Amino acid sequence: MPRVARGRTSSAIVVAARKNRIESTPAERVLWQALRNQQLGGMKIRKQHPVGNYVLDFFCVDEMLAIEVDGNIHDNQEQHDLDQERTQRLNEQDIRVLRFSNTSILEDLPSVLEQIKSFVINTPLRKADH
Repeated sequence: MPRVARGRTSSAIVVAARKNRIESTPAERVLWQALRNQQLGGMKIRKQHPVGNYVLDFFCVDEMLAIEVDGNIHDNQEQHDLDQERTQRLNEQDIRVLRFSNTSILEDLPSVLEQIKSFVINTPLRKADH
């Protein structure tokens, strides 16, 4: 049964998030195994989390951090422009965004995890109330 929309998130976005949780890419599955159960610095990470009109690949509420996993489609200019717009809109909601390619996750997961930890440590939250 579809869940009623919360806030500005439509029920269609909630349904899309649920579908994405089931149909993860190989890179998303690998990263999820490293992020789940607060394995990375105690951060509680959500998978395929709906926010407004978007479904974030991974989201840490406490850090207001979205972690996006980008496949080959993100290499074309049109998609790159859409990604930049999405990042800007999320930043306007005080959500910080990190992007990693499928390749970097699959070939060098330890480096990706270190970059996430470093970002959280070295980049302060924009609002003091988070």
